[in-house]
Amino acid sequence: MTKKAWLALLPLLLVSSQYAAGQSVEEFYKGRQVRAIVGTASGGGYDTWMRLITRHWSKHIPGAPTFTIQNSPGAGGIIAANSFYQTAPRDGSTIAMIGGNLSYQALMKEEGVRFDPLKFNWIGSPEVTSRVCVAMDGSGIRKAEDLFTHELIVGGAGAGTGVSMTPRVVSALFGMKLRVVEGYGSAITVQLAMERGEVQGICQTFSTLRAWRPGWMEEGKMKVLFNMERTPLSEFGAPSIMQFAKTAEQRQILTLFSSGVELGRPIVAPPDAPLERVNALRLSFEQTLADNDLKAEAQRLNMDVSLVKGENLQAFVEDLMATPQEVLNKVQEMMRK
Repeated sequence: MTKKAWLALLPLLLVSSQYAAGQSVEEFYKGRQVRAIVGTASGGGYDTWMRLITRHWSKHIPGAPTFTIQNSPGAGGIIAANSFYQTAPRDGSTIAMIGGNLSYQALMKEEGVRFDPLKFNWIGSPEVTSRVCVAMDGSGIRKAEDLFTHELIVGGAGAGTGVSMTPRVVSALFGMKLRVVEGYGSAITVQLAMERGEVQGICQTFSTLRAWRPGWMEEGKMKVLFNMERTPLSEFGAPSIMQFAKTAEQRQILTLFSSGVELGRPIVAPPDAPLERVNALRLSFEQTLADNDLKAEAQRLNMDVSLVKGENLQAFVEDLMATPQEVLNKVQEMMRK
């Protein structure tokens, strides 16, 4: 387009922008289709949550917009987060469910990260769950202590994912024998590989594994070895990984690494989205998770609803991004080994 044509179009663009800015929340969303981006493949935990939420969300947003889901897997969700941060319309018409671990990766300045978590508008998370490492029955591993003497082959879902990073961190900190086999691309693909006997275990969110094959943990087909948070999963007799920490530094590193679980499955709006629309999305998100129809469907799907408010996510990310550099240096040194 020529410069002359751009100058002729500029007044129309300014009028359109001013009109959109002057609309009420209800006027903006009425008749609109909101694009909901998921940074993982279809069928996994993030995708299942986003589809559940958007089936019930419309009726709680002024103007009752519809939703369309767009799956954008790749690089552990980094590609989707980068694209969303850089190109998504900043008007509240596009949201994304990003990986809980991505803020940690941005903090660590991992290769390929092109977004600033502090600039996202955090809407909320539908779930807080434990991250566990499990072994299939027949692997020879029955409890966490066995990993000090016997190797467990676990599947990886790509650089930067909790599925791949968790066993590496645990191995580096404590010398547990967890060998990661990469190339599966997503957590659900690793889970299917476990069924086929290609790998012996996975480090994944507790709720996803339990919903994937209900009863397997209770029957002992899939043994919970440990969870990554401070409070152990007492119902399975599995310890918290914190039990094996001997120094303050180890505990600090584990706390930093487990930040992704604290963030759950966060939904964000782009930077600079209008505050009144961000607030409307936050409030309607809370109302959606309290919706009896959503709760009933979540129960049928063996999914546990646990609201984390957007304001709390925002505050947590601000604290996380202020982590002292000396702690980050220790983690980076450990991950290079």
